[in-house]
Amino acid sequence: MQLKDFYYDLPKSLIAQSPLQKRDMSRLLLLDRKTGKTTHLHFHDIKNYINPGDCLVLNNTRVIPARLLGEREDTGGKIEFVLLKKFDKDVWEVILKPGKRAKVGTRFVFGDNLLIAEVLKIVDGGNRLVKFYYKGIFEEVLDRVGIVPLPPYITKDLQDKERYQTVYSKYDGSAAAPTAGLHFTEELINDLKSNGVQFAELTLHVGIGTFRPVKTENIEEHHMHSEYFKIDQEACDIINKTRSQKKRVIAVGTTSCRVLESVAAEDRTVKPTEGETDIFIYPGYRFKAIDGLITNFHLPESTLLMLVSAFAGRENILAAYKEAIDMKYRFFSFGDAMLII
Repeated sequence: MQLKDFYYDLPKSLIAQSPLQKRDMSRLLLLDRKTGKTTHLHFHDIKNYINPGDCLVLNNTRVIPARLLGEREDTGGKIEFVLLKKFDKDVWEVILKPGKRAKVGTRFVFGDNLLIAEVLKIVDGGNRLVKFYYKGIFEEVLDRVGIVPLPPYITKDLQDKERYQTVYSKYDGSAAAPTAGLHFTEELINDLKSNGVQFAELTLHVGIGTFRPVKTENIEEHHMHSEYFKIDQEACDIINKTRSQKKRVIAVGTTSCRVLESVAAEDRTVKPTEGETDIFIYPGYRFKAIDGLITNFHLPESTLLMLVSAFAGRENILAAYKEAIDMKYRFFSFGDAMLII
């Protein structure tokens, strides 16, 4: 398929710049993937469409303040780091700008010398492996000197950092939020549990590559970035029991979907796994693990738009997106949501 097949025109005014005051008051577009029928709701209405015994699969990652602004130790030249992936204790792969002069051995300082980085290696794509030096606990130092790396299309400052975290976030490691989960409140989760809905948790640390544009005209030639994930025995037991009882497994977000599809067997069961996934899902893919998907509205020509098109049909998705634009839905990370079943 061609990249242009996934283009749609979005007015800039519909790109949400800040979250709503109450998470579950965002709008919800319900899409029947078999018929293409749409229904317009609010997110808190979702409890009327998730049945007792169904399982919602959550990604419990937390966004870290992965953006660092500092300077070269020798010249004082300005530098920006974005932490991508942890390789070893205090060793990270980073994107840095400007990066051309960051040779092996170059050192950078952040936050009045609270954090120092030394370039160990230049890796594929021009990224660097760096080692950090600091006193105390790395996560606490990072909280003091780092900034949450909001997506490039959000130009407003975020007043409350927790609004770019899900209410069920647990494990630090993401450079971007699993945004479909931002709509859930603790009250809504409790209501769903009271209605007999099951919950399973997994972890996928979202990389900044999630915003990387597809540059190949033939989408099959696109090289997908890899991300760390883990799904444990408890989660697998819940999901497999749901499947055995003929109930639905519904992924909350494309990140949860990618993990489940990475670990699912041909009989649709899942097993505990930890590792990296670079699964690229686009139309023609046969889903093994999920029966439904909660997701936000995605960028034109993005891998995420290709994933939802694979699940619901490209024509259905583009028609639903056109309807959402006509009805002034809010798009992208802080925008409204879809439930595809």
